[in-house]
Amino acid sequence: MPRVISDACISCGSCAAQCPVQAISQGDSHYEIDPNTCIDCGACEAQCPVGAISEA
Repeated sequence: MPRVISDACISCGSCAAQCPVQAISQGDSHYEIDPNTCIDCGACEAQCPVGAISEA
């Protein structure tokens, strides 16, 4: 199941830089993960400094 980014996101971009399939992009209020592109590798979750990424 793809990961999701909560409102706790501080828009630092660390997650996007780690995504091997470029599934993460800046949204209106914070970064967002495209569930159709995400391969559920968890690299973004491990990189998030505020723990804003979790399994959907």
